[in-house]
Amino acid sequence: MKATRKEHDFLGELEIPNEVYYGIQTFRAIENFNITGIPISKEPLFIKALGYVKKAAAMANKDCGVLDAKIAEAICYGSDQLIAGKFDQEFVSDLIQGGAGTSVNMNANEVIANIGLEYLGHKKGEYQYLHPNNHVNCSQSTNDAYPSAFRIALYLKMESFLTTLEELEKAFTAKGREFSKVLKMGRTQLQDAVPMTLGQEFHAYATTIGEDIKRLKEAQSLVLEINMGATAIGTKVNAPEGYPEICVNYLAKEVGIPLTLSPDLIEATVDTGAYVQIMGTLKRTAVKISKICSDLRLLSSGPRTGFNEINLPARQPGSSIMPGKVNPVIPEVVNQTCFYVIGQDLTVTMAAEAGQLQLNVMEPVIAFAMFTSLDYLSNALHTLIDKCIVGITANEAHCYDLVMNSIGIVTQLNPILGYEESASIAGEALKSGKSVHQIAVVERQLISQEKWDEIYSIDNLINPRFINS
Repeated sequence: MKATRKEHDFLGELEIPNEVYYGIQTFRAIENFNITGIPISKEPLFIKALGYVKKAAAMANKDCGVLDAKIAEAICYGSDQLIAGKFDQEFVSDLIQGGAGTSVNMNANEVIANIGLEYLGHKKGEYQYLHPNNHVNCSQSTNDAYPSAFRIALYLKMESFLTTLEELEKAFTAKGREFSKVLKMGRTQLQDAVPMTLGQEFHAYATTIGEDIKRLKEAQSLVLEINMGATAIGTKVNAPEGYPEICVNYLAKEVGIPLTLSPDLIEATVDTGAYVQIMGTLKRTAVKISKICSDLRLLSSGPRTGFNEINLPARQPGSSIMPGKVNPVIPEVVNQTCFYVIGQDLTVTMAAEAGQLQLNVMEPVIAFAMFTSLDYLSNALHTLIDKCIVGITANEAHCYDLVMNSIGIVTQLNPILGYEESASIAGEALKSGKSVHQIAVVERQLISQEKWDEIYSIDNLINPRFINS
């Protein structure tokens, strides 16, 4: 039988296994919140951020004279262990929970307290020497500690995601260069439009990803303003004079990012607009990526009866009944991941709207939605880059044949023949099945073969210039 220690809160007593560093309030959270099956331990950046918050608070409290230097040292030691990732397994409460994140905050308070107790030469649970609430949570509330840690973790997680997006941008840019001489037909509304290069198409994908990198960086900066020192509702109750400014200053130095104290702590404690903005921008990114993946599926469709302009790397057999069939499974899985992210935008929107009076208690589901969205989409993009984009090849000859046999190339006769005559050629070509060249040059002799060769030379089709008679 495992040894236990007895802990109490104002609801009663519980036996806590001796080997764990969390305490009674975390134990109650395990019993109460079995929702996702995903514990906080799966978000190490969040735990790290909690360590930063508790360390900065301890140093500020010591400076303000409300925390004994030895106690502050023990809290800082315990916080450093969290920052180093040595106690991630002790964070066992579910990511989605009631209580506005109190269970997460207390999970951190209890783990740090028990690490600190051992550092001071005491046993776990001997809280008369170092208490989770009185000492580790000194001058704090869940309502400033949790969102401050969440914002730090979100900022750091976005840094990693932005690096992945930059890799995606580079992968598309590289393909744009590789395919710069591959002539193909552009399409609008799934109908032939005018010629372009496959390189231009892929370069445009790179550009659209680059645009979203800029927008996400702008949105990311919104979480740099935090409410540490607000305590319960923003009135700074139980916090000593000067504590908020000192705490945020320490926190910015410890994390290494330009955190600032909100000028209105009451507003900052209830406002979740930054999350709505970030999630909306992330949704925009997911929509664009999903559109690109749908394009890749179309461009590789066939191979004999579809567009067949590009080849995606074959990753697995595509059917249990159809021999030789290979499906575009990588773009498909990225599509599905994007659908998840798009759905989480509504989750964040509704959770932000559900804030009441001086607090939004729904931040845990906001954190869950944003953390999982960034993680899943980042994983999907690595998969897309490594298992799809870098291995895409072009069917150059087929692309060229599609261009020269299309009706869309008649558009380039407009400056010479005019719209009406060009439309007539297009109509006859569609009805007869003949080529634009056959009708315009051979049958109607509207332009010379020499002029045709000039208009439809590879160089002119790749770099179109105005040609008039």
